[in-house]
Amino acid sequence: MFFSKDLPSPTSVFTAYASMAGYMMMIRSMAHELIPAPIQEFIYSSLRSLFFRSSSSTLTLTIDDDNMGMNNEIYRAAQTYLSTKISPDAVRLRISKGHKDKHVNLYLSDGEIVNDVFQDVELKWRFVTDGGDKKSGGGGGGGGGGRRGGIEDDGKSEYFELSFDKKHKDLILNSYVPHIESKAKEIRDGRRILMLHSLNSHRWESVILEHPSTFETMAMEDELKRDVIADLDRFIRRKEFYKRVGKAWKRGYLLYGPPGTGKSSLVAAMANYLKFDVYDLQLASVKRDSELRRLLLATRNRSILVIEDIDCAVDLPNRLEQPVEGKNRGESQGPLTLSGLLNFIDGLWSSCGDERIIIFTTNHKDRLDPALLRPGRMDMHIYMGHCSFQGFKTLASNYLGLNDATTPHRLYPEIERLMDGEVITPAQVAEELMKSEDTDVALEGLVSVLEKMRLKANDSNPVMNKKESGLGMEEMGLKRDTEGSPRKNSKRIKKLVLFWT
Repeated sequence: MFFSKDLPSPTSVFTAYASMAGYMMMIRSMAHELIPAPIQEFIYSSLRSLFFRSSSSTLTLTIDDDNMGMNNEIYRAAQTYLSTKISPDAVRLRISKGHKDKHVNLYLSDGEIVNDVFQDVELKWRFVTDGGDKKSGGGGGGGGGGRRGGIEDDGKSEYFELSFDKKHKDLILNSYVPHIESKAKEIRDGRRILMLHSLNSHRWESVILEHPSTFETMAMEDELKRDVIADLDRFIRRKEFYKRVGKAWKRGYLLYGPPGTGKSSLVAAMANYLKFDVYDLQLASVKRDSELRRLLLATRNRSILVIEDIDCAVDLPNRLEQPVEGKNRGESQGPLTLSGLLNFIDGLWSSCGDERIIIFTTNHKDRLDPALLRPGRMDMHIYMGHCSFQGFKTLASNYLGLNDATTPHRLYPEIERLMDGEVITPAQVAEELMKSEDTDVALEGLVSVLEKMRLKANDSNPVMNKKESGLGMEEMGLKRDTEGSPRKNSKRIKKLVLFWT
């Protein structure tokens, strides 16, 4: 009880507190009025770091959507990757669908969290949005579309926060981030909408490429299909090889053969297999070499450039003729020069992008300038010939549902006999098979057409007539000369052998 006199009364304590609170409010008001906001933030930040220093072992990486005015590829990869990791329990998501997209795209909204595990390391992703207003744009099928991941920038800052234990920093930076980029590329390739670009008014115009052709539906020999697919696979996986040997990462194919043998369908099958855009270049629409160079430099990576009927596109024989008098060196000798095309393929491909394929098609390979055919320009020559029996069976499976698992149709032996040799093209076979949904009717119609074609071919080809009907005469002649001189008989035997080979 003796110390109760030393205690302040409640009234005095309240008075002191009220006075202090008043002083604090006055100081705060003065600080807001007199001290600029950036300095205030610096002071508060310093005090927090001084008195409330965190001892947490968690490291947080910030992945912003803007990289000094350019797209941050890691941000785009993270956005695509995380779109496949969204939890069913998520309560707030962004949704978008561009005019080229086939499906709706889902993305994280502000504050949403996604948990991930990589090599037994737990990671936490959080999407954060700060600042002004933002409205959804048309995200592309690649998980982000245009700049800012398919979101139109209107003063808003977007970023991802990736949190994990500090001791795994090297693993995350050296392994996890490349893993995200690789997975995002696979996802974008799977979602990618293929485009067909054609020339219109001296610039590329695009439409969605929805050609159904695949290697499975192509009426080609199985061995040739395997060779083409293997060559494409080898080209795609050898990026580092091309870099190491100092070659541009591009590949050239020459497709040659009669009309209607599937050259254009093979181009579409290659595009669908690789998920590459197609640029259809009509050289007749190009005025000069400089325009050709500008157009080709405007093509995207992972694309196929197609120049059909290359033998008709430019005046190939003129390449070997003497230049026109009065022209300066280096000027085009007409609407387009073959040299300009060759110089671009050999000289500038390495500086205008990666994963490029160029395809020339022609009905007459023998008319092409040898400079077009050498390795490095046209690396693989693919002959697209008349329809074989193997190709017919592929078409019969496509159009009539007949396959090797079923019993061969009764007309197959007759069709195989009639198709021996270069008789009919795959396009003609397909046209006949489309005329009826009834298998018997369709195949009987094909047999009738094959008989007419073979008869017409025999009538117009005396050699074929001789082969099919003149063997007896040759044998009879040989028999009559049996008693003649050995030298004459030897000549006749050689003649007969050469005739059939």
